[in-house]
Amino acid sequence: MKMVSFNAYRTIGIPGVHYIKPDNMFKELETIRQADIVLFPETWQAPALVYGLKKKIFPSIESLQLGFSKVEMTRALWTVAPEHVPYTEILASTPSNIEKVLETFPFPFVAKEVRNSMGKGTFLIKNEYDFYQYANQNDVLYVQEYLENDGKDLRICVIGKDIFTAYWRVGAEGEFLHNVAQGGSLCFEFIPQEACDLVLNVSKQLNINHAGFDVLISGGHFYILEFNVLFGNMGITKSGLSVEKAIYEYLLSEFVPPFPTSPTTKKVI
Repeated sequence: MKMVSFNAYRTIGIPGVHYIKPDNMFKELETIRQADIVLFPETWQAPALVYGLKKKIFPSIESLQLGFSKVEMTRALWTVAPEHVPYTEILASTPSNIEKVLETFPFPFVAKEVRNSMGKGTFLIKNEYDFYQYANQNDVLYVQEYLENDGKDLRICVIGKDIFTAYWRVGAEGEFLHNVAQGGSLCFEFIPQEACDLVLNVSKQLNINHAGFDVLISGGHFYILEFNVLFGNMGITKSGLSVEKAIYEYLLSEFVPPFPTSPTTKKVI
């Protein structure tokens, strides 16, 4: 199987991959045409690859396009699992909409930048001053209710058609964010099967085949906060698993006849 990758870091350890710098895409069209599958293109490359060159890509175009913007992601989640999305308003940052948010949401509430990850661009809004600061720096108001929780959330990783692994991200004492990149710690025990089933169902409906879903439990209910296509590997590394091996086995089973049936090595939940 001939494979081209636009992300060397994400495909280290996968055999038979030819790396191309994204900026050189149109200089290497012939190599791309001869590839059976293109791995980890950037979002701007996906339409040309899929619609122009008719190439199979991984992650799926749905993963890339929905994962690129919290706005599109949330709208997609509203269509397939609305009861598992925190109450959210997505509005243009205008004076009237700023007032609407302040009239609608009690403090504290959450505001996010629509294109960011690893906890960056996520703010706990405690008062009007906080919100005006956020609104003045963002053209789009992405505002969610604050959900009471016990200081942790779940990261559930999907590769292909399966849950690859899942773990708790436990926030540092007194911290709003639970991300490992923001100082959170990891726990691999007592993962709720219901949360994994929810994520697997949503990922199948949206054709998401490579993403880390963030799931929060509040009042005994599961909420999908967002998903990240290029999720961090720290938790996976600590679990002793290999993302590259799982990706390669999925690609073999999906794109190479007679479609090997050996199971992906993944953490048992």
